[in-house]
Amino acid sequence: MEDNQAPRGRAALLEKLKKRQLQQVGAIQVSEPAVTEELERKPVGRAALLRRIQENREKKVGVQPTITTAGSISYFGSGEDNKSISIVTEEAQRLSLTDVCEKDKVTYRGEAGKPVNLTSNYVRLTVEKDRGVFEYEVRFNPDVDSKSLRCKMVNQHMEEMGKIKIFDGGAVLYLPKLLTDGTVEFKCSLPSGEPVLMQVIYKRKRLMGECIHLYNVLFKRIMRVLMYSQMGRNYFNPKDKHLIPQHKLEVYPGFTVTVDELEDGLLLCLDTQHRVLRSQNVYELMLDLKNLPNFRDQFTAAVIGSCVLTRYNNKTYIIDDIAWTSSPRDEFSGRDGTPISFIDYYKSQYNITINNDTQPLLVHRKSIKAKDGSGKVDMLICLIPELSYLTGLSDAMRSDFKVMKDVSTYTRVTPAQRMNALRTYLRNVSNSPEAQQVLADWGLKLDPNTINLQGRSLETETILFGDNKEFRVRNNGDWTRALGEFKATMPIDLTNWIVFHTIKDKQYAGKFADTMTRMGPSMGCMINRPKLVTVKDDRNESYISAIKDNVVKGVQCAVFICPTFRGDRYTVIKRMCITQIPVASQVVMSRTLANEQKSRSIIQKIALQINCKLGGTLWTLRFPFKNWMIVGIDVYHSAKGSKSDSVCAVVSSMNESISRWFSMAVPQKGELSEFYKMIFSKSLENYRRINGTYPAKVVIFRDGVGDGQLDHCLRYEIPQFEDTVKHFELDIKICFVVVQKRTNTRIFLQSKDGLVNPEPGTILDHSVTRRYHNDFFLIPQNVRQGTVNPTHYIVLKDTCNLKPDHVQRLAFKLCHLYYNWSGTVRVPAPCQYAHKLAALSGQHLNKSVAPELADKLFYL
Repeated sequence: MEDNQAPRGRAALLEKLKKRQLQQVGAIQVSEPAVTEELERKPVGRAALLRRIQENREKKVGVQPTITTAGSISYFGSGEDNKSISIVTEEAQRLSLTDVCEKDKVTYRGEAGKPVNLTSNYVRLTVEKDRGVFEYEVRFNPDVDSKSLRCKMVNQHMEEMGKIKIFDGGAVLYLPKLLTDGTVEFKCSLPSGEPVLMQVIYKRKRLMGECIHLYNVLFKRIMRVLMYSQMGRNYFNPKDKHLIPQHKLEVYPGFTVTVDELEDGLLLCLDTQHRVLRSQNVYELMLDLKNLPNFRDQFTAAVIGSCVLTRYNNKTYIIDDIAWTSSPRDEFSGRDGTPISFIDYYKSQYNITINNDTQPLLVHRKSIKAKDGSGKVDMLICLIPELSYLTGLSDAMRSDFKVMKDVSTYTRVTPAQRMNALRTYLRNVSNSPEAQQVLADWGLKLDPNTINLQGRSLETETILFGDNKEFRVRNNGDWTRALGEFKATMPIDLTNWIVFHTIKDKQYAGKFADTMTRMGPSMGCMINRPKLVTVKDDRNESYISAIKDNVVKGVQCAVFICPTFRGDRYTVIKRMCITQIPVASQVVMSRTLANEQKSRSIIQKIALQINCKLGGTLWTLRFPFKNWMIVGIDVYHSAKGSKSDSVCAVVSSMNESISRWFSMAVPQKGELSEFYKMIFSKSLENYRRINGTYPAKVVIFRDGVGDGQLDHCLRYEIPQFEDTVKHFELDIKICFVVVQKRTNTRIFLQSKDGLVNPEPGTILDHSVTRRYHNDFFLIPQNVRQGTVNPTHYIVLKDTCNLKPDHVQRLAFKLCHLYYNWSGTVRVPAPCQYAHKLAALSGQHLNKSVAPELADKLFYL
C-alpha cells in the first residue's frame, strides 16, 4: 500500500516538472490518473518554494527547459553558454536559493545616570558601495580530504574565477564577483595523476553583515602579513616576547581580532592578549623529575591535561596520555604509505634533529569526521617531548607570589597601554601595502582610531547595616571599613561550636577561640568559647572519627585548623559535614593564623563567613519592589579526562530584601540543564513557605552561556521554567537574563588624565551591543591594576516587561550582595553563589547536599 502511494510535496513537484518537460519534447504521455490528481493540487511549503524558484529561472532565461541525457535541466539561450544545475537539490541548496532579508536591529537603551565620555576597543570597518560577496560551494568527485590539495585545485583555476577569493580548504568559497548563477565544472588531478572533477556551485549573494566568517579569514591573512604567529585562536608576536629567566618563562604579546555586525554596523574588535610559555620543554621537565622515587606518577600528573606548543608549526595540543613504550625510533605510515620513523620525519620535514631517541612519546587525542560519514573517530597524534614546550602556569607557579608578580608586570595592561598597542596595530596595517591590498580587494576600509561613545554612570548604592546604620558606597565600590564598624543586619548567636586541631596547632586554636569570642559584640551577636578537640594526627581517618564522635545534635559549627592544604583532606571534611552530618563547617590553614599582625582581620572575615553559613545576613540594600524572586544559575565543568559529570547549581532568593537564599546542585551532562523543573518547583515551594505566597515575578540570571548556546537556551531552558509555572497554574512573569563574563570588549573612560578605567556602575548599551539582542555592558567593580573587564548582559526573554533601566539597576544592585567580599563583584551575587556551590559540589562532594543546609550559604 505504501509503495503505491502518490508522491507529495517536493517529490510531487519534481515528478510533475520531469513529465511536463518530457511532454514538451514528445517523449512521454502522462497516463497515471492518481498522480495527475495529486499534481494538480496547489503545492505548499518547500514544494511551493521550489516552484517559485523554477518559474523565476524560466522567466530569466526566456525559454523552456529540456531534459538532457545527463538528467539535468539545460537552458539554451542565444549567445550564452549552457548552464547546468541538478534537478534534485539538497537542503543546503534549498536554503541558499532562499532570499535573505536583513533583520531590523534592536535597541535596548536606558536613561538613568549621568553621561560619561567613553571609548572602546572597537574600530569601524566600512564597506564600499555596490561591492558584493558571492558564496559558492566547492565539491570534489571523488572526495579530497586534504585541505592543502583542495586549496591547490582551487588556485589552479583562479584565472577563470578571478584572482580574488577566500577559501580555507573547506567547502565554502567566497568571490567578490558573480561567476555564475548555476554550476561550473573544472577538471583537476591528484598528485598521483587520478582525475578529479571540481564543481563550483552558486549559493547566493550574501549581505555584507552576514560575511563574518569571511572577515575573520581576511584578518587572519592580515595577521600573517604582519608576521604574527597563531597560537590557539589568537595571534602573537614572537619578536616582542618578554623573558622572565628567573622562572624559566616567556610572555608573548598578541591580539585577539574578531569582526561582527553590531548595533553601530560592522566593527572590528581588537584586544591585547598575552601567552605565557615556559622556556622549559617537556623533556627537560622529565629530567628534573627523573630522580624522584615516584617519577612516573609525578611526571604524568604534571603533563596530562596540560597544553604544549610545538614551535616548528606554532600549534598547541592538549596532552591526553604518555606512550611509555614508544620512542622517536618508532615508525608510522607516511602520506605515500611508506613507513618512516619520527626521527627521519622531523629531519626531512622540518630539518630538526632529535637528540634523545629513547624518550617516550606524548599523545594527543583528536576527534575527526569519519570518511564514510558514520560519525567521529579518534585520531592519535604523537609528539616529541623535547620539541613540545609547556604553556601556561602550573599550580605551584600560581601559588607563588613572586612568580605571579613578575608575570603580571607584562600581562596586566593599563587602559592607556592597551590603547597604545591597538593604535600600533592599526598603524602597522595602514603602513603595510600588502595588508591594505587584502582589504581593498573586498572593498573594505579600516578607520585609523577606535570609536568614541557616550555611556552612563549610575548612582552609587547605599549599604544597610544593623541598627539602621547606612553607608554610601564610594567610587571604589568598597565598604570594608564600614563592615568592621557596623553590626550585621541579622547576626546569629554562636553558642555551641567546635574547633578541631592537631597537637602542633593547639596554640593557634586557643588564640583563634579567644579572638572569635571578642568579635561577637562588634558583629551584634554573642559568640561563646568553643569546644577544643585535638585530632591525634593529620590522617583523613582521624578527622572522620573526630567528626563522628563530637558533632552531635545541637552543634552549630565545626572549625578545622589544618597544618597544610590537602585536597583529599578538604574533600573528606566537606563531604562529612555537608552530605552525612549536616553542620556549618570552616577549614582554616594554621599558617593563615600565624601572622599576628593580620590574624585579627582574617579571623573577623572568618566570623562573618560563619555567620552567613548559620543563616545570618551581613548587609542589605533597598529594592523598590515586592514579591520578586531572583535566581542565579551556573554550571561547573569537570577537568578534561575526569569521569565526573558537570554540576548545575541554582540559587534563588527567599525574602524581599534579597538576603536569604535557597540553593540546590544537581549533576548533569554538558552545559545545558535538564533539571530546572524539579529545582524551580522546590524553589517556588520554599518561597511560598517563607512568604505565604508565590512570587509575582521571577528574574533569572543565567551565567556560563556562550554565544553559540543562546538559541538552545531560548528553546530548551526557558520553556522548563514556563512549564513549571503552568504546572502550578500561576501567573508568574519571567525575565531571563544571560550573564557573560568572558568577553573581549573593553571600555575606557576619557578623562583629563587620559584613558582610565570607568567607575563602578558604568553602563554602555548602544553601538557595540548586539544588533539583534536586548543587551548591555555593565562595569560593576573597581580594579587597582590592569584594565577592568565589563560584564555582558543579554535579556533573552522578558514577560515582566521591565524597562532597560530596571534590569540595569537590578544587575548593579545584585553585584553588592556577595557576602564573601566587602565590595562589588563582577557578576550578580546569585550567580557568584551558584558558581561557588557548583564548584564545591563538582570538585569535592559528588553527592547530594543534606536538605538541612539548603537554605544556608554553607558553601562560602
